[in-house]
Amino acid sequence: MADTTIKVDPTVRDRLMVLARERGITMRDLLAELAGATPTQEELRARYEETKAYCEKHFGVTLTQDDHDRVEKVWEDLEAGRPVDSL
Repeated sequence: MADTTIKVDPTVRDRLMVLARERGITMRDLLAELAGATPTQEELRARYEETKAYCEKHFGVTLTQDDHDRVEKVWEDLEAGRPVDSL
């Protein structure tokens, strides 16, 4: 397998090195682990559609775009530390 160079700030490099060392793996393996564990936008969209279909099939719940938008607003409020309205 051919290697490639990724240029990052020294602080980022040092942090990656500490994280890899704490896990007892190489920085190469750490980056592969992080890349593998981070879903793409397409993977997130597919996961959402699968979850929505599962809820509809097994729980008889039909989720609308309005439902989705309200949940997104709750997450935004939680992340911003704002009070959350009931769903």
